[in-house]
Amino acid sequence: MTNRIARTCALSGVLALAFAGALTPAANAATVVPTLDADLTPVTLLGTNDFHGHFTKDFACTVASAEQEFPGSAFISAGDNVGGSPFESASQDDNPSIDYLNALKLQVSSVGNHEFDKGFDDLTGHVQSRAQWTYLGANVYEKGTTTPALPEYKVLDVNGVKVAVVGAVTTDTKNMVGADGIASIDFGDPVAAVNRVAAKLKDGDPSNGEADVVVAEYHEGAPEGGSATLEQMESASPVFKNIVTKTSANVSAIFTGHTHQLYDWDAPMPDGDGTRPIIQTDFYAHNLGILNLGYDKASGKVKQYSVVNRKVTAPTDACASLPAYTAAASIVDSANARAAQIGQQVIAQATGPITSALKPDGSRDDRLAESNLSNAIAQSYVDSLNAPGRPGSVEIGIMNPGGVRADLVPDAAGNLTFAQAAAVMPFNNTVATREISGATFVKLLEQQWQPDGASRPFLKMGLSSNVTYTFDETKPAGSRITSVMVGGKPIDRAAKYTVASNSFLMAGGDNFTALNEGGPISDSGLIDQGLFVEWLKAHSPVKPSYAKQSLSIHGQPTSVKAGEKVEFTASGFDMTSKNSPTNTSVEVSIGGHVVGTFPISATSAATPPYPANHGEATISFTAPSDLAAGDAVITLRAKESGTTGSFPVTLEAGATTTPTPTTEPTTPTTEPTTPTTEPTTPTTEPTTPTTEPTTPPAGSTSSTTGATETGSASDGASPTTTTGPKVDTDGVSNERAVTGLAGLAVVVVAAGAGIAMRLRRQS
Repeated sequence: MTNRIARTCALSGVLALAFAGALTPAANAATVVPTLDADLTPVTLLGTNDFHGHFTKDFACTVASAEQEFPGSAFISAGDNVGGSPFESASQDDNPSIDYLNALKLQVSSVGNHEFDKGFDDLTGHVQSRAQWTYLGANVYEKGTTTPALPEYKVLDVNGVKVAVVGAVTTDTKNMVGADGIASIDFGDPVAAVNRVAAKLKDGDPSNGEADVVVAEYHEGAPEGGSATLEQMESASPVFKNIVTKTSANVSAIFTGHTHQLYDWDAPMPDGDGTRPIIQTDFYAHNLGILNLGYDKASGKVKQYSVVNRKVTAPTDACASLPAYTAAASIVDSANARAAQIGQQVIAQATGPITSALKPDGSRDDRLAESNLSNAIAQSYVDSLNAPGRPGSVEIGIMNPGGVRADLVPDAAGNLTFAQAAAVMPFNNTVATREISGATFVKLLEQQWQPDGASRPFLKMGLSSNVTYTFDETKPAGSRITSVMVGGKPIDRAAKYTVASNSFLMAGGDNFTALNEGGPISDSGLIDQGLFVEWLKAHSPVKPSYAKQSLSIHGQPTSVKAGEKVEFTASGFDMTSKNSPTNTSVEVSIGGHVVGTFPISATSAATPPYPANHGEATISFTAPSDLAAGDAVITLRAKESGTTGSFPVTLEAGATTTPTPTTEPTTPTTEPTTPTTEPTTPTTEPTTPTTEPTTPPAGSTSSTTGATETGSASDGASPTTTTGPKVDTDGVSNERAVTGLAGLAVVVVAAGAGIAMRLRRQS
């Protein structure tokens, strides 16, 4: 509070200097104080936001105690009371959460985006009919109209003062829930809606509603809280700036939500008449916002205010005697017991365990190694968000290993329970997307090697099945990722890719800060735990995959020449998730041509450097001599697990390959000799041949020693059998001789072509 008063004094000083002699501050200006003056009527509002079904005895005691401490106070919310809930609430259709908030005497709430998770009809039907509070949405309109689809405000009697609460929700709601469920409504500008309603409530006309004090509840807020300043957040978010600076001066206080931040700032009134509080209480019932407004009944103005975000603490003995607490605590106990029963319900079947990577001692949660469970979760993000009615356009799924807190081990009958699936991801993060460049994705994979000072040296990321990559852990930081394939094609570093993950990772958690270089986060509003349960049901029986999606390759080639030897070492074929097979061989192909099968040893690389790579093979083969020049992919596929790795290479034609001349060859001016051996470039004038050759027409054949002519590359003639050199004409290896040449003509053209080939390779 001391810092708040200091900020207020500083602001007042600035204003006084700026307007000295020109403007006298109004006598009824609202100011922030530690304690309200005794001659003012206290109007206390207890606020929460983004509760998301996190009912606890701790929060119940905190609210009930505050209601006793401030008689006549009102408990209000800025939305997302239901939806995005933990298993204990979600498994029971959020009914326990609604009953719990009823017990704590919640009076009014703005709608949040999660109130629409199951559609508008569910909100107005199931939720609102069970809730004893009123949901507000001043900017929620019937489709194609400006007719309110929800109540816009509610007037509360707070210690004898008429306080109107106006509610509005983020316009992003339309992008965060299924389109079918909100097909009958539109979402308008929240600030414009609040201002429209506030004007009516303060216009002196009782027929359209009147209030002594107007308070706004926005389910929208600043992108950051904590040490961030109001000014910084106004600069960072135009949406938030509009709330702060354009909400009408008729509004005395602003509660916010949606962004899951903790702050209480003093914002200048848009008319310059004092300040007003901007409040958000974090999320999941971590804090209770306590706002005290000092209302002057004589002037009908709010003169003072104080605000604090009170940290939720464990229940006290005093709470045991409070009816609100005892009622809420009873709901917590019964809901948890019921959830335990529901948790035993079978949701899917699996053909085997799907687990985190196992440590050398057999224990779970080796975060240094790839696991089939992390990969499965990453795949669930892609499949779930691309399902009908979902955001769609997701290309890559990613998962941090620290977010995987339990394994999926079916019983003897192959059953997986609700509780098992829920335990895998207990944090109940929302699933979000972000657009990043291919270059940023490569950087993200580099960040698996954690920065100095991190608790772990390496964190192996789970990936959707369409992504594979190679790396060399011995290379310097920033250059360890040697290739990335997405959908079977080399990643385009300049292109944009939409990635999906939990909100923690998507915001750069676990030091994966490269994600913050991408576009803005788009929150789906869907809970990762719920999506994973949904995905398991849809893919039952779930079959564990033991295919690794990354390989360590030392000496990885970037170019390959036809007919020449290729050598490198590949390791990391073996996964360590439970029941993973030990690979014994790997098939290697280049450009679709299988070049050999090589044994895989059971050894693992020493660590550090990380990660440990189980299963190693030495790859050595001669590139086929008939490989066409151009781009190709070397692919490695392990027999037992199906682990597949690949990387792009540039193919170069072999040393004996001769390109097709760019023009039709001419008849030599001197008589060629008939070569009896491989022709070489002559250093002197050729001698006269013993047999006079004739110059055949194009497309005909002519009998000469050591050569058979074919049609030209451009005339469409079919080549005849030849014993002459192979000529690469159009990227495809063909046995063609040069038309119109015999004897020394072959020598001359071949020599010229050889020079041209060398020049091209040097350029």
